[in-house]
Amino acid sequence: MAAERILIVDDEESMCQYLTIMLQKEGFEVVAVRSGVDALREAKARKFDLAISDVKMRELDGIQVLSGLKAIDPDMPVIIMAAYASQKTAIDAVNKGAFHYLIKHAKNDEIKMVVNNAIQMRRARTDSSGSGTPRAPYKRDAGDAKMIIGKGHGMQKLFEMVEKIAPTDSTILIHGESGTGKELVARAIHFRSGRAGAAFVSINCGALPESLLESELFGHVKGSFTGAIRDKEGLFKVATGGTFLLDEIGETSPAIQVKLLRVLQEKEIIPVGGTSPIKIDVRVIAATNRDLEQEVAHGNFRADLFYRLNVIPLLLPPLRDRREDIPLLVYHFLRKCKPDTKDVTQSITKDAMQILVDYDWPGNVRELENIIERSVILQGGNLLDVNDLPEILTRRTTAAGGKKLFEGGPKVTLEELEKEYLVTVLNETGWQKKKASSILGINASTLYRKIQRYGLDKGTVLHD
Repeated sequence: MAAERILIVDDEESMCQYLTIMLQKEGFEVVAVRSGVDALREAKARKFDLAISDVKMRELDGIQVLSGLKAIDPDMPVIIMAAYASQKTAIDAVNKGAFHYLIKHAKNDEIKMVVNNAIQMRRARTDSSGSGTPRAPYKRDAGDAKMIIGKGHGMQKLFEMVEKIAPTDSTILIHGESGTGKELVARAIHFRSGRAGAAFVSINCGALPESLLESELFGHVKGSFTGAIRDKEGLFKVATGGTFLLDEIGETSPAIQVKLLRVLQEKEIIPVGGTSPIKIDVRVIAATNRDLEQEVAHGNFRADLFYRLNVIPLLLPPLRDRREDIPLLVYHFLRKCKPDTKDVTQSITKDAMQILVDYDWPGNVRELENIIERSVILQGGNLLDVNDLPEILTRRTTAAGGKKLFEGGPKVTLEELEKEYLVTVLNETGWQKKKASSILGINASTLYRKIQRYGLDKGTVLHD
């Protein structure tokens, strides 16, 4: 089976190289060009399954490239990328037919998620139209579903639960802190279910403003709002027959919550501006790092939606509660970063490993992966040692008085811990939010919301 072909359009050579390397590792064939004119020439010469275009370029900008590509192939999904968030540009792009709008400093996982969603939509349209050869689900997804790593009692119970609930069609709510692997668990459930042959689609509900999220979820009809020049198919329709992961469900607005409740109750959607309901066959998995019961008590989340979602709750333990798994995860990430190394157990010193085991990992598995990758890249030799690890690990492993944060001294709430960790990382990076969000393992929009939530600024200091 031939790999899907992706066209990248960006006048920055570094961005072209970055996206090319990332997507080639995912198994795609990639063609990168430096101008909109070249992009349209390539699209006329051969078929592409997806295009990713910068919005600000010379000659033709991203919106013009989008219109040109849609004129050549109306069914090809196009993702627009911009250096800075602009709701006006985002709405304009989606109204002109863009599949999604992304910020350039979005996390790799978010970019891959949007790309895979777009490819799934392309496949669904190919299959339903009868044109072309139907394609099997992207192989890497099935491989990723097997990569949940853990040997402790808590993770073994989770594995048993996944095997038990996967064959059912019940709605699942996955609870867990940021970076614990909620999407990985959702994929594992999907690929162990009877829906494995259909699409696995996911969306980060906290990454888009309400108006764009509504259109992404349910689609919209031509003329439903200014600039809606064509019908847009929502992700619930793309996921028909498969599984839809609603990540960060706790970030949704009351209006979106009402529509999601209808999806679960009636198994149907109504596109924005539409009047006729559309029946759907989708298994819904939701994920959250919030305490939704507390959100319900505070009036921030609908009780009826919570009970509809919470049919089967799954709790992912934080990494600090499964320290026995840290060496396994470290070796796994070392293999990813150093694929040519025969014995990765010889790639890290005992002292460095002990620091990793002792650290409390507020960013969980995602933070661990980011730190291993960064340390391997920056280290001078082949052996990862204490000096190759970020200073924040050694300083944050212990709290004041040399007592571990979770073992001795006064107890702290999760919010207090998160706030302190945010301030530490922001101060470490000189308040460079792009760099801080990378270290934290969250996307930039989530970091901005947390900064606002805790009232943080450059003058915020940690208490001794």
